[in-house]
Amino acid sequence: MLDRTSPRQASSGKTIRSPADLAINGAPPAFAEPLHVGKPNVGDRAAFMRMADAMFDSGRLANGGPLVEELERRLAEHLGVRHCLAICNGTVALEIAIRALDLSGEVIVPSYTFVATAHALYWQGITPVFADIDPDTHNLSPAAVRRMISSRTTGILGVHLWGRGAPVDELQAIADEHGLKLMFDAAHAFGCSQGGRKIGGFGSAEVFSFHATKFFNTFEGGAIATNDDELAQRMRLMRNFGFAGFDNVIHPGTNGKMTEICAAMGLVNLDGIETVIATNRRNHAAYSEAICQLPGLSILPYDAEEAGNYQYVVMEVGPNCPVTRDAIVAALQAENVLARRYFWPGVHRMQPYRDLFPNAGALLPQTQVVADRVVVLPTGTAVTPEDCRVIAAIVEITERA
Repeated sequence: MLDRTSPRQASSGKTIRSPADLAINGAPPAFAEPLHVGKPNVGDRAAFMRMADAMFDSGRLANGGPLVEELERRLAEHLGVRHCLAICNGTVALEIAIRALDLSGEVIVPSYTFVATAHALYWQGITPVFADIDPDTHNLSPAAVRRMISSRTTGILGVHLWGRGAPVDELQAIADEHGLKLMFDAAHAFGCSQGGRKIGGFGSAEVFSFHATKFFNTFEGGAIATNDDELAQRMRLMRNFGFAGFDNVIHPGTNGKMTEICAAMGLVNLDGIETVIATNRRNHAAYSEAICQLPGLSILPYDAEEAGNYQYVVMEVGPNCPVTRDAIVAALQAENVLARRYFWPGVHRMQPYRDLFPNAGALLPQTQVVADRVVVLPTGTAVTPEDCRVIAAIVEITERA
């Protein structure tokens, strides 16, 4: 158990010793300001303002300006890939990659993911077919993927959940065996590796999100990474309405371009990325040390042999925990700790998929177990190790209440 000889004092000044100290029981909250999952990390503001001033002086705000070009070059170098296309957001990046790969019919995806993974398919008339996950990793189970392949399957869309690499080799072998396209939603996985290789170069393409809630952000944005020259050229056309020079449209397309101001934010945050990762790693360690002492609770580990960004602190509430997952979330939120039930209840239980596939849950037992157990805790540069220990103390007292 946590060291009760030294009760934890929150930033509000409240000391947590007993159930009477919990906000859910009427006490003041532990934190005066909300602690968010994914509060934006912001790099050197002075450097950002210098880039913004230069942008205004140049008059170039969009349409593939010098800041976007520099960001793409640096991202490709960082990821070790031939091409990295900056896109206005991660969802549009998914849609462009899906269309560029000519996916159709059915595509196998996990249900335990952010709903945009499935929506990007459904939005384009493609049926997402949900496969179960490995409960130890929360990523797609290759055996489950095999079970869901049909004559209508054209691809597999894997997810590197929490920044922990999906089973890329097994999924690639399945794709090769059945003549399927393989791509990855790498929204969580910027800066991470799998098998010693940076995530970004697996499958035909990998898609990143740089939304403000991600540990590396461009305000709003995303990117597509690939080593396929022809695919990269097709996606460049598609993100800019199919234009190849003035008045020369040669391909169907949309508006997926990133703006210069977003690229400026990305360049500044890229310069400070190691500091943010170190902060995330420190917080993850503080949570792990404290939570592992509590009955029925565990923190999902990251592989020390792989590069990681540690941007998600994932707590699992096991069946032997003395209180429910939702009781813990309610107690934390009352304290201004805005813990979240990611990705509850599973995409297959959201609309329109709940009505389209009412019996999908029968094939997704592990997805449903994990979705009902997970709590994601606040971290990032707005959270200190002492905050993590206070949060753990709140959970401990909630268990004892």
